[in-house]
Amino acid sequence: MDTSPAPLLSPDKGLEGWPDWSILVVDDEQGMLNFLVKTLAPRCHFVMSATSAEEGADWLRGHHADLVILDISLPGKSGVAWLKELREQGFSGEVILITAFADLDTAIEALRAGASDFILKPFRVPQILNAVKHCFERSRLRRENFVLRRAVASSSGRNQALVGTSDAMQQLRASVARVAPVDSTVLLQGESGTGKELVARTLHANGPRASGPFVPLNCAAVSPELIESELFGHARGAFTGATRAREGLFHYAQGGTLFLDEVAELPLPIQAALLRAIEDLKIRPVGSEQLVPLNLRIMAASNRRLAEEVVAGRFRKDLYFRLQVVELTLPPLREHKADIPILVQHFMEQLAPALGVAPLQISAQELDFLAQYNWPGNVRELRNLIERSLILGSLNVSALYPGEAPRAPLATSAGTLDLATLEKQHILSVLDSVQGDKTRAAELLGVSRRTLERRVAEWGQGSQAFGR
Repeated sequence: MDTSPAPLLSPDKGLEGWPDWSILVVDDEQGMLNFLVKTLAPRCHFVMSATSAEEGADWLRGHHADLVILDISLPGKSGVAWLKELREQGFSGEVILITAFADLDTAIEALRAGASDFILKPFRVPQILNAVKHCFERSRLRRENFVLRRAVASSSGRNQALVGTSDAMQQLRASVARVAPVDSTVLLQGESGTGKELVARTLHANGPRASGPFVPLNCAAVSPELIESELFGHARGAFTGATRAREGLFHYAQGGTLFLDEVAELPLPIQAALLRAIEDLKIRPVGSEQLVPLNLRIMAASNRRLAEEVVAGRFRKDLYFRLQVVELTLPPLREHKADIPILVQHFMEQLAPALGVAPLQISAQELDFLAQYNWPGNVRELRNLIERSLILGSLNVSALYPGEAPRAPLATSAGTLDLATLEKQHILSVLDSVQGDKTRAAELLGVSRRTLERRVAEWGQGSQAFGR
């Protein structure tokens, strides 16, 4: 077997539209081998050749192939017989069968065995190139289908925009705009409910891998016994119950982004495996000898400070530094309460049509009540409150203080107020509650004093009314 790979080509150096694939060609005719290698090597990652099914099987035991081009008539084991064995063993790559002698029964047998395509010899260059492209498209659609099914199953009407005009949100948007175009690993830190996955999706959608899949995994939601298989996949028979091979999330994220939420929950042995994957850009499925090359971006998130987890011995220092190439910290809602009116309006517009109900009219007094709450669940808690309120038909403020005596209803303002008027009334109400102390009011609103002074000046509320 020829074990010398063709020249390696990175995705940006290959021909446009061609996959960054590893291909194994198996044919006992040296002329056909030379023709296929010469045709495919300049277009793909690398091409390997073998002259029998046995030689091809030996190579696959220690290497990864995305596509096998396989002759049916081989010395020893036939191509169709080997293909059946490959599928039984869990090989999920594409397979193109080629032959000079075929009839309808042979073609049917090949397709039943799991062939992706079937080509008759002799064939021209465009025929084999089109077959490879079709296999690439088939593989891409299969991965996308998996990702979409996973997204639909876990969908909860997520907010798809970074909403807010406070200084904290403007700084976050500016950071996202700078980080998105690069392919570096990103670590997102912040309390639960601050929108870490939303920021990760925004980074992905505005980055160089936007056309690829976004594959999220909540590390806290998978048992420690299964997390390695979930990430890296496993071979058939790798452990009790592994009756068939399975691809991991690294496979489905190829060409896109793998987002590891609550990464601090990973057990230490899995942290070591993740570190190797990031360093080597290769993974080894559980129970397999094959190393699978990676082409993806990794983002991670945690609601616990990873630096503190490192000190406590619960998180590997080397993995922390690998993930911390770019670190973004998301502010809790209590630090940018000035965005509450805009967030309320946003959730109303988003949830009311989905629930089939009319939006609620929120008064300035009710907004003031929301601003007094500390929001330990952050933006997610606010969103849940608005959803419950839409279902019940009025602002469900009692949900913020479970177990306490019912609170006196807040007076509602007459008529319908637009968002700008509600924001103005809310800010002026906070200023009035602190006797015009702009520094204190800015702290309560989660904005800078300069921003607050600019807003007050716009409304004609000068220093005579609020002088500090």
